[in-house]
Amino acid sequence: MKIQVDEITSVIKQEIAQFSDQLQAAEVGRVIAVGDGVTQIYGLGSAMAGEMVEYQNGAIGQVMNLEENSVGAVVLGDYLGIKEGDVVKSTGKLLSVPVGDAMVGRVVDPLGRPLDGKGPIKASQNWPMEYKAPGIAERQPVKEPLQTGVKAIDSMIPIGRGQRELIIGDRKTGKTAIAIDTIINQKGSGVICVYVAIGLKESTVATVVEKLREKGAMDYTIVVSAASSDPAPLQYVAPYAGCAMAEYFMYTQGKATLCIYDDLSKQAQAYRQLSLLLRRPPGREAYPGDVFYLHSRLLERSCKLAERYAIVPQGQTYKKGGVNNKTYVGVPGKHEAEHDLKNHAGHIVATDPTSGGSLTALPVIETLEGEVSAYIPTNVISITDGQIYLEPDLFFAGVRPAINVGISVSRVGGNAQIKAMKKIAGSLRLDLASYRELEAFAQLGTELDTATQRQLDRGARMVELLKQGQYRPYNVIDQVISIFAGSKGYLDDLPIKDVGRFEEGMLKYFKDEIPEVWKELETKKELDAGMEAKLSEGVKTFKSKFATTKK
Repeated sequence: MKIQVDEITSVIKQEIAQFSDQLQAAEVGRVIAVGDGVTQIYGLGSAMAGEMVEYQNGAIGQVMNLEENSVGAVVLGDYLGIKEGDVVKSTGKLLSVPVGDAMVGRVVDPLGRPLDGKGPIKASQNWPMEYKAPGIAERQPVKEPLQTGVKAIDSMIPIGRGQRELIIGDRKTGKTAIAIDTIINQKGSGVICVYVAIGLKESTVATVVEKLREKGAMDYTIVVSAASSDPAPLQYVAPYAGCAMAEYFMYTQGKATLCIYDDLSKQAQAYRQLSLLLRRPPGREAYPGDVFYLHSRLLERSCKLAERYAIVPQGQTYKKGGVNNKTYVGVPGKHEAEHDLKNHAGHIVATDPTSGGSLTALPVIETLEGEVSAYIPTNVISITDGQIYLEPDLFFAGVRPAINVGISVSRVGGNAQIKAMKKIAGSLRLDLASYRELEAFAQLGTELDTATQRQLDRGARMVELLKQGQYRPYNVIDQVISIFAGSKGYLDDLPIKDVGRFEEGMLKYFKDEIPEVWKELETKKELDAGMEAKLSEGVKTFKSKFATTKK
């Protein structure tokens, strides 16, 4: 065998040129057991709970158990390439995800890696997945509406910016449909939306993304997908990743954001799987004892930030009022309100007193056979500011969205409505409640007096009026006009089958024939006597025309 002296010489020279006497110190351990996405690691004595670790094959994990002689960590990604004896390196960092404008319009996994085949994401910044929720002083009351475009919700179960409203119901009752309609309805409102799909089929996620793209909603939406085929650790961290992406816009740009977690019952199941594999003691329904904290620490991050905690963009001067009525320049750093900037260099201070950014959460929970008193549903109901309950019986009866108005509630109430909607929605809820009572009574076949019959007729038409097709959110002004026409009795003498056609024609008439009334209502957002008279006149005029064209 001939030795190639030239080759050996060149390699030695190259190695000498690259030689460095700097040592890189890193704490390393070794995998002593691996299986089902969970590893036991020996040798990481100073590892912290929640710390990110790096495996020999490039996969990353998160430390979850701190035991006497080893640590238990979950593998975020493919654990099949990890074997006993592999080296594991501690990073000293917490899990974080890429954030920023580059993420908008993309479909990513819970670690921020692209899934849409559109190339790498050039994100300028990372944000920790676990972030401390704002305290009481850092929040302000929820009073600005977040319009969903769904008539039954905006009128009777209103959602405000910074609220947490649970969408709960059995499978296939339209929970995701409400969430998607809400995202579509944010078009042009400046709200950044994050849709987190947890444990859904990949085909379902693809359908949702395609529908959002078709409606132009992907321009302001980030989709985080941890599909049912993904490992349990990824399904467990997905909601925190989505929340972090939304939080970035709330804290650094003062924007209103909307985060939808679809659905958290799948996340709880993934967490149960991990906990049992890590040999944590099981509690009720085999869930670990800290499953309440799993969801509370996620949903408590939703809020409407107080004005004094709003952000001044870096380098931008803010003069009008501000904290202590002084002039400030935005600098990067952490929150520190109500202090003079020159004494607290490096801290973010307040900006425009009209808004402080918000994060609205719409968690979804799937029930089994309508069992809302199960463990996870009751936990999340107690954390949220109200719930929208979808009933299978209503869904199969053709009432869609299938919202049970009786047990659905918003704990923010009329504070999250425009004045015009607040005024007419009160009577609507009463009409529907009395209709439901009388409907059961009327089934006995007894003779009904005129007033009772009138209430039944009104209720039946209001139920018909609140029906709405999927992917067809209504502008809030259109909703006010529709509900006004129904609650004032203008539909009482119409055949029920014509209600939908009448509503469509009436809204078109207001926009095309008398746009000044529509615009005035949009500007005022209030129903005074003059406005009511104009609306009544418009409805009556259209009704006289509709009656002549009715088939």
